[in-house]
Amino acid sequence: MSRPDTRRATTLYVLLLVLSPLAAIVIVLLSVMVGAKPISGSVVADAIFSFDPGNVDHQIIRHSRLPRVAGALLIGACLAVSGALMQGMTRNYLASPSIMGVSDGSVFVITLFMIMLPNAGSLTMIVYSLIGSALGAGIVFALAWLLPGGLSPVRMAVLGTIIGTFLAGVSQALSTYFQVSQNVSFWYNARLHQMDPALIQLALPFVAAGLVLALVLARSVTVLSLGDDIAQGLGQKTAAVKALTLISVILLTGISVALAGKIAFVGLIVPHICRFLVGQDYKRIIPSAAVFGGLFLAICDLISRLLNPPFETPVGVVTALFGVPFFLYLIKTKGGGKHG
Repeated sequence: MSRPDTRRATTLYVLLLVLSPLAAIVIVLLSVMVGAKPISGSVVADAIFSFDPGNVDHQIIRHSRLPRVAGALLIGACLAVSGALMQGMTRNYLASPSIMGVSDGSVFVITLFMIMLPNAGSLTMIVYSLIGSALGAGIVFALAWLLPGGLSPVRMAVLGTIIGTFLAGVSQALSTYFQVSQNVSFWYNARLHQMDPALIQLALPFVAAGLVLALVLARSVTVLSLGDDIAQGLGQKTAAVKALTLISVILLTGISVALAGKIAFVGLIVPHICRFLVGQDYKRIIPSAAVFGGLFLAICDLISRLLNPPFETPVGVVTALFGVPFFLYLIKTKGGGKHG
């Protein structure tokens, strides 16, 4: 990167971090005010500072809309950082949790345990989701290493899609046979409006661990994104870095699925936008992806409420409206046989 490009990236990075709190406040206010029942700003202020348990609007704000936008910000950050780590680790510009089978692995294991242990608590469900993320990632990466040319971007994306579709099909078949399909449908059709505040609190330590690990690994992922040979030549223990990066991906993706189900394309789109804005250094990409990812998903959730009022469009449909064209654009512009 030339010096003018470096200055531009630094300026944009600083602006992003400085303006993001203001953008978050605006989005939170809009998310709380907009819905099937519009709520005025004064009522929102009263619900926050002078909560009245007998006021229906206050109950809606405290127990539905605030957890919903908080969950959207949290999940968007997790998915975006997870996607950035996957793209840097694999040098695959198509890598993301939803495309690489990681999210479907979470739902598959959740389905299994809902059949075998239907009365599991919230914390147990988080653990199931983390196990599923590890399973999905392990299957896809193992097959990619074994198959000739399996690590090329498009082939790996196709492989991840196949494994994800297979796991999703088995999950749906099992849930139908054992009559738990209504419960499992939550994890396939992301429903931010059913966000559980208690589950968000339980998830925070896992999110913090995943994000801190991602920030610690940022410099190593930057080196790794140059290629294994260069990284090893610079003295990096690539196997250890990849293992730790995968742990961070599993934590962030597993928590996201446990909170709101499978949400596609956030982890694909946001890292590319951040890379374009702030450059190739993951010490900047990771924080930028966390900020931009949270804002992006919260905006998509807001759009989902405005497309067909008073009904809500699933947020996954909105992210797909952005994600599918972007996915095709990446394939067309970057080609299928080379690394990103």
